[in-house]
This record gives sequence, C-alpha cells and structure tokens, in this order.
Amino acid sequence: MADVFDAAPSNDLPDAPNYNVCPTNMVHTVVSAEARRIVPMRWGFIPHWYKAPNDGPLLINARSETIAEKPAFREACRQRRCILPVTGFYEWTKTPEGARLPWYISRGDEEPIAFAGVWQEWGTGDDRMRTCAIVTCAANDSMKAIHHRMPVILTPDSFGLWLGEEGKGAATLMQPAPDDALVWHRVDPKVNSNRAEGEDLIEPIA
Repeated sequence: MADVFDAAPSNDLPDAPNYNVCPTNMVHTVVSAEARRIVPMRWGFIPHWYKAPNDGPLLINARSETIAEKPAFREACRQRRCILPVTGFYEWTKTPEGARLPWYISRGDEEPIAFAGVWQEWGTGDDRMRTCAIVTCAANDSMKAIHHRMPVILTPDSFGLWLGEEGKGAATLMQPAPDDALVWHRVDPKVNSNRAEGEDLIEPIA
C-alpha cells in the first residue's frame, strides 16, 4: 500500500488482512498534509458536537449528493478528505423470504480499490481519535443488480486531487465507477456475523 499510494505507513496501523471489517473497527486510511501517510482511523465518523461516540447515529457513509451541505460533513469534505484502500467489500441482496444474501465485490484485476472518504478528529486527551466515513454515490448500471448505492472509487490519477494536493475540483470525482470496474460473487452468509473471520469469507459459493 505504501507503494500504491506513495505514502509512508505509521507504526500503529491495525492488523491486516481483515476479511470482515465492521463499523467502529480501525481501518487504514491515506491522508495528505506535508506528505502522504497511511494512518489508522475509526470507521464511523463522529461529528465534533457529539459528547460521546454513541451520542447520535453511526455515520459510516456520506452521500455525495448532500455531503457539501450536511453539517456533519460539509467542513470535512472541503478540508479533510482521505482514501480508504480495500481489496473488496460486501453488499447484500434479500430473498423473497427476507434472508440476507452476501456478495463479495472486488476489481476484476485484483488490484486494490481506493474508496473516497472524509475524516474528523474527535475527543480530547486519551479519547482523541481520527474517525472517517466512506463517500457513496448512486450505483452504476451493473451494480444496481445488487444495490442502489456504491462507494465512490478513485483511480490513481485522481488521488492527488481528492487529497487536496492539486487545488479545487474534487467534487467532480464523486461519480459512479465504470460499469466494468467491479466483479462480484456470492459468499457464505456466515459473514453476516461481525464475529466471523478468515480468508474463506470471500470464497465463492454456488
């Protein structure tokens, strides 16, 4: 990841790989100040006015259509953007009976996926931590078969613009990925549990 994002990793990153990243887990993120760094953040954005992490809704996603106006995100989308590198992610469909069927989604070439994100530092003293949310947009035509939303996916030539290294214009990146950008397959419903772990979680099932 250091090579892919031209970023220096901090020495307190969460263990990897993690095949079942859940909200409130610590995740790897790429940020840029004087230089790019890979740093840990809590997945679950905490607005500065929350008195405790659970003082309001758990904000794991930020909608691209409203991110610039929402009080929780509007400053972050202008000043604190980040990238979340992943190998893949899960989405769910439902059977007519209501059962949740998980799908594992990744790039066809098995290269990392770069999610657009925003971040916020929250708390004081020992409670101080960085928190983040994934920016989402309407699904592209192929992804609509599984879900009506998808993460905003960045390409290497857009990393600098999203991270604020190349001036203004990051809003133009908040678009669906091309229809052929991702592939997916069904995986075992055991991933529905936040206690599930292991590489077999992403293995295809019939």
